[in-house]
Parts: sequence; C-alpha cells; structure tokens
Amino acid sequence: MGIFDKLKSIIKKNDNNKEDVKLYDKGLEKTRDEFVSKLNILGIKYNKVNSEYFDELEELLIMADIGVNTVMDFMERIKNRVKKENITDTKYLNEVIVDELFIIYVEGQSLSDKINLAEEGPTVILVVGVNGVGKTTTIGKLANKYNSEGKKVMLIAGDTFRAGAVDQLKIWADRTNSLFYGKEEIDPAGVIYDGLEMAKKSHADIVLIDTAGRLQNKVNLMNELKKINNVIGKFVPDAPHETLLVIDASTGQNGIMQAKSFKEITDITGIVLTKLDGTAKGGIVLAIKESVNIPVKFIGLGEGINDLKPFDIESYIYGLFKDMIK
Repeated sequence: MGIFDKLKSIIKKNDNNKEDVKLYDKGLEKTRDEFVSKLNILGIKYNKVNSEYFDELEELLIMADIGVNTVMDFMERIKNRVKKENITDTKYLNEVIVDELFIIYVEGQSLSDKINLAEEGPTVILVVGVNGVGKTTTIGKLANKYNSEGKKVMLIAGDTFRAGAVDQLKIWADRTNSLFYGKEEIDPAGVIYDGLEMAKKSHADIVLIDTAGRLQNKVNLMNELKKINNVIGKFVPDAPHETLLVIDASTGQNGIMQAKSFKEITDITGIVLTKLDGTAKGGIVLAIKESVNIPVKFIGLGEGINDLKPFDIESYIYGLFKDMIK
C-alpha cells in the first residue's frame, strides 16, 4: 500500500485515534497552508517537470524549514525517481514528493517513538531543554497524560536556581494530582536523590524530572547532567529510562542547533516538539530526524492540557498533505 492509500485510510478511520488525527489536522494547518498551497501552485504553474520546476521546489522545501542537507538529499532522490520512472506530470509528482518525505522519516528506522517504560519500579523520565521552550509546561502535560491513564505520577524540580521554577512545577503537580518534591537554591542532584527516595516510598509509577535550561556553558551543564544521571542510576537501576529534549518548533533551525548541542553533552532518547500549531515550520520534524537521528516522541499541537500527543508519522504526513489527497 502506497503512502497516499494509507493516508486515505486514515481519513476514513472511525476508531479511538480519530480525535488525535483531527488534532494533527488542526495543529499543522499553518504549515499546510504555507507549504502545500505553494506546492499545488507549483503544479499549476508548470505542466511538465523541468529544471525550473526543480529549482522552485527546492526553494519551497527550504522555506518549510526541512533543512538544507535534508532538502539536498531529497531533491536527489526525487530527480532519480523522475528519471527512472519517466515522470513528466507535476500532479503525479506531488504524490511522489509525499511518498519520499514519508520514506525519509522511516527509512532505516529502528528508533522507537514509544516511551521506554520500566518493568519494575518507577519509570524515570529526565526532561532537558533551554529556558523558554515550554519545558515545565510539557512536564505538566505529560503528568496529566499519565495520570489520566491511571498512573501514580511524581514531579521533581531539578531546576533549583531559576527564580520561580520550583513554584511553577508545584502548580503543575497540584493541577495534575501528582506527587511533588522540590527545594530552591540547592544542588539539583541532592534534590533529585531525595525526590526519588520519596517516589519509591510512595510507589510512584512515573517520575518526571525538570532540569536547568542553561546552555551557555556546555561544560557546566554536562557535569551537572552527568552528576544527575549518576544519582538516578544508583537509586533506580537502568534509569533514566528516557531523556527527553524539549524544542520549540517555531525556532526552526535554531531548534536543530539545540538538539545537536544537547546530543553532545548527554544521551538524548527522544524529542518533544512544542508549539507546532503556532508555526508554519512543521518541516522541522523531518529536519530533526535527518540532522540528529533522534525520534520525535511527542508533539504539542495546542495550548490545552490534552494537546500534547505521542508522535505518529502517518498522522503527521496526513496533517501536512490532506488537501492533496481528496
């Protein structure tokens, strides 16, 4: 089954995932309006595939923030298929473009977009990212998600020196009926140790740990995260089970640079892309996969507490291209 057929089947779905598909549809509206409308205009402007068409397509893809390297690889793949399959019709080529964008994300993909849950004891999820990307809000939304699934959740405030950070996380703990541990202006590793002790005594299922968002001095942050990881590992074997990097989708290529920087200083297992609904730069999902080879595990598709969703590549491609497959 080709990707277009798969996307058509998504449209017809009436199962429990229907609301999520609608959220992807709404959340990717800005990117779709910006990108797909221009792609359709390109198909009208050129009746035949030629070098001028390719030049404009390349520019269009770069503007969608898919990333220059990704676009270069993609253009080569498209040109090879055009030559191999003798494609001249630009409307048919649109289907090929969607197909190849899907392949770029899943090709050679052994990475899982699922959260690694502990078989015994608490699942420890460390959340990292620069200040201002929505890190604390993301932790709150994750707490709400797991709480609604019947899990006992605990939040630990490891961002101990930023003014208001501990109080902000405590508000989210109260809002999501989660346990909480936090103290201001002391060593984060010590707070996390005491918090994990409390989590084990309370038989928490999920522990979400906030961390400082400083990236100006990589050495200091690397040392701090190393110390935190050591403390977590001593208290809960094989933990942290996930280290999630939160990126603001609207920052585009700056978000890619953040992913590269954090990958250099700690083991990132997944990306959380926030504010995807507020930007036309939805192509960043593909750029992240190509640039750092870390799976996107959650995406923020709105400001509501239930608008943080597990990433699904088919729903994402549908959200981008549904106007082309009616």
